[in-house]
Amino acid sequence: MIQPLKITLMSSHSKMAITFIGGGNMARSLIGGLLNKGLSASSIKVSEPVAVLAEGLAKDFSVATFDDNADAVADSNIWVFAVKPQVMKAVCRQLAPLAQTGKPLIISIAAGITSQQLDSWLGGNMAVVRIMPNTPALLGAGASGLFANSAVDTEQKQHAQDLMQATGITVWIENENLMDAVTAVSGSGPAYVFLLAEAMQAAGVAQGLSMEAARALTNQTLLGASRMLSETSESADVLRQRVTSPGGTTQAAIESFEAQGFRDIVGKAIDAATLRGRALSAAND
Repeated sequence: MIQPLKITLMSSHSKMAITFIGGGNMARSLIGGLLNKGLSASSIKVSEPVAVLAEGLAKDFSVATFDDNADAVADSNIWVFAVKPQVMKAVCRQLAPLAQTGKPLIISIAAGITSQQLDSWLGGNMAVVRIMPNTPALLGAGASGLFANSAVDTEQKQHAQDLMQATGITVWIENENLMDAVTAVSGSGPAYVFLLAEAMQAAGVAQGLSMEAARALTNQTLLGASRMLSETSESADVLRQRVTSPGGTTQAAIESFEAQGFRDIVGKAIDAATLRGRALSAAND
């Protein structure tokens, strides 16, 4: 069962000592969100070998940065792995002795890497929460799917929830096999919207609008439609029907979409992304 949760203030700031392993865009968004929610910068450390990224994090957020993972995780009870899936095994194996000694909560935002793989690479018997965020987290408008393995206790689950609610809404997934579907729908989803925006803007220009006008109209239309979806209780199909007058311009466009197999195209795209997530997991065994 999927349970959506609204953003709440963190309930246990004093118990959160977090190390981010990797300091890229998603780590930045999470750190900024946590600080905005009231977590002290002294509770956050970041391991980032790229000097310019580390310097930017220290300057923007006043957090301690390290170029060595082992130094960074010392005294932290939450480790957030924000590295690419292709290097996750090597990073975990390097830190396995420290993980076995400290038994931190392990949080991973890497696509396609299962909790079982993470647990194995870190030596076993680890509390692991696997999370799939998306890029609107940078604006506090993210959507994250979360899965906790059986070793995660209630307090640790709350920590993981607090972390991600700092950047948007959270949805707990009970079956980890569905995390690849989460990746396909929401993790990759912003790119689908951006592709639609590109196509709408280009079509507007083709009809004679200036690029500036086409962009402004498209962007605000997508924003307004998204707000209607999230701020009203109506479903997408009801909202679509309300704007589609019989015999009108919208109906003409919808019928054209449907004639071209729009739903099938979307379904196949989500399926392709889901299968790619599974392939990433298999490639890292």
